[in-house]
Amino acid sequence: MMSKYEKNILNKLLDKYEKSKSFTGDNKVNQKFAVKIVSLFPQYVDHANFEVFQAVNEAVDVLSRKKLISARVNQANVCTEVHLNLAAIDQAYQYMGRTQKRDINNAVIKLLEHYKEKNVILKAFCETQLARIRENKTVQILNDDLQEFENVLLAVERLLEVEVETFARDFSVRVFKDSKLFDRISSKVVNLLYEYGDFPEKDKVLESLNTIKNPTYVNFKGAGVLIISGQHIDLNTLRSDMAISSSMLEDIEEITITGKSVMTIENLTSFHRAENKDTFFIYLGGFHNRIRREFIKRIHNQNPRTEFYHFGDMDAGGFYILEHLRRQTGVNFKPYKMDLETLKEYQEYSKSLTENDRDRLKKLKGNEFGEVIDYMLNNNCKLEQEAIRF
Repeated sequence: MMSKYEKNILNKLLDKYEKSKSFTGDNKVNQKFAVKIVSLFPQYVDHANFEVFQAVNEAVDVLSRKKLISARVNQANVCTEVHLNLAAIDQAYQYMGRTQKRDINNAVIKLLEHYKEKNVILKAFCETQLARIRENKTVQILNDDLQEFENVLLAVERLLEVEVETFARDFSVRVFKDSKLFDRISSKVVNLLYEYGDFPEKDKVLESLNTIKNPTYVNFKGAGVLIISGQHIDLNTLRSDMAISSSMLEDIEEITITGKSVMTIENLTSFHRAENKDTFFIYLGGFHNRIRREFIKRIHNQNPRTEFYHFGDMDAGGFYILEHLRRQTGVNFKPYKMDLETLKEYQEYSKSLTENDRDRLKKLKGNEFGEVIDYMLNNNCKLEQEAIRF
């Protein structure tokens, strides 16, 4: 049975080999792959720990006799360094029971080629990973589990096909015949979607693709009259807002805006505080999926002369949400209190930017919020909409 010391020595040497130009065939000179024993086993030079010294020497001796490595040993029988025997590289993998990286790469390439035409997000991801493999770089989201990697790709494919709000566990059963599997890989799925897709907020990616953990609701109030399943509801007469489940949005037959404008609001607290008798307010639950977008488009189509506004946080996420809302609905939303004057007025309530904030803001500098973004970057500030009086 292989000892843990043999395993550590060979794994370290094979790791070095797999990261080298010799592995990719780009190296024009013969490389040598060596590791110092003391760097692997610091206790090896501790004279009080003879057991480790003896066990390491035994491991080196076994691997040397198998001609998998060569060792540099001094007269005191202390091994200073071991070298991988490239002529016996296949035998080293076989002895370790370790799959060769070339075989793993071939299997990964096959998966990437299969999934890259499934949708635009997978195309971007797969082509990037194929390039990384050619450059002998690690493949994103891949650990030692090739099946998990394929499950992530399959989940991304199927998520973009979800047309109606679906519970995550139901999605998991439908795709994997296992109600809990999707939950185990969802963080990797979200990371892939967020990096290679077009989503304003990472924590809302799944909801925006109609995949939810719990039932969701849309809140609205103000200057509007709805007809739902033949029932007329005049929101002007209500003292507060009303909420209906997302699944009922398609049951709304008609929406008449009795005021001058429609406003979507990013955060619930601001939605509850908002008051204007000439405005129809919508709280979208922090995200807008296909059903919510269709709801907005229906309002716009039935009330073509109505102005549309969006009130959100003055940060990268708020700006992204507005852009995404415009792009996905085709409605020309105007920003409400998301300008430089408002930022300066409420700057005492602002928060400092994180590095991620800065990176995201810099990517937006060329848009209509350029002046605001420059000020935010120069003054290290961002503003949540809850701080702003409506």
